[in-house]
Amino acid sequence: VAGTPLKDWNIQINYGIKTGFNDAFIISTAKRDEILANCQTEDERKRTEEIIRPILRGRDIKRYSYDWAGLWLINTHNGVKENGQVKIPRIKIDDYPTLRSHFDKYGERLVHRADQGDTPYNLRNCAYLEDFLKPKIVWGEISDIPKFGFDAKGEMYCEATSFLMVGDDLPFIYLFLNSTICLYQFCKIGTTTGVGTLRWKKYKIQEILVPTEYDKKAVLDLVERILATKHVTNTAALKLKIDSFFYELYGLTEVEIQEIKASCPNLFLNQFQQNQ
Repeated sequence: VAGTPLKDWNIQINYGIKTGFNDAFIISTAKRDEILANCQTEDERKRTEEIIRPILRGRDIKRYSYDWAGLWLINTHNGVKENGQVKIPRIKIDDYPTLRSHFDKYGERLVHRADQGDTPYNLRNCAYLEDFLKPKIVWGEISDIPKFGFDAKGEMYCEATSFLMVGDDLPFIYLFLNSTICLYQFCKIGTTTGVGTLRWKKYKIQEILVPTEYDKKAVLDLVERILATKHVTNTAALKLKIDSFFYELYGLTEVEIQEIKASCPNLFLNQFQQNQ
């Protein structure tokens, strides 16, 4: 397999948000609605709503897509500094009295958590905070098959059991990372858990070889079809079309294709089970 390692592409890979205490910072839709309803003024409600953002966990991310579980991050971030200057001001909890009341219910557990910012109410520093609002590829760490979703609108945050990738050529990279050829490579270079499940960690993913020449229009057409298909994981014909795109890109023979498939049994067993 030929190509350029992902580390040499114009991309950045980072962890999802580490709250140090998910019970306080990641809430259900019902709790979000309760918090907003308890705001004392319309101005407070609007400010509060702006910093409660939808969030994905690793388990929510599927092959080609994700199923948002209705969870929200209270993004009381610690701000961002650049070259010693404040680029994004830290969230001041006194401006959000209803959120403060919510957090205060957790008492010492909030105060003594390991990951926090300038105050117990703030999340730890995150220099790439703005990346969550960009188009991005998202995935969970542990899976036997490629499970990469594409947040084309930059709507979702993701938490510490997942990763995000921003940068150039994301539609193409997104398709490639979900492909059988990618899995074929990763099975050779990746690490596993104690029970053999693949771990899709940054330092291994960035070593994957990705071809640099491709038909951009064909890629965008495929991505549009995926994003328009809510349950793409059950659409066998579309998945096969995407794999065929990469087989043709590499100029593989039928014998070579069958050799690749034979080396990725978990992927094809999973596809068979999904299509029953």
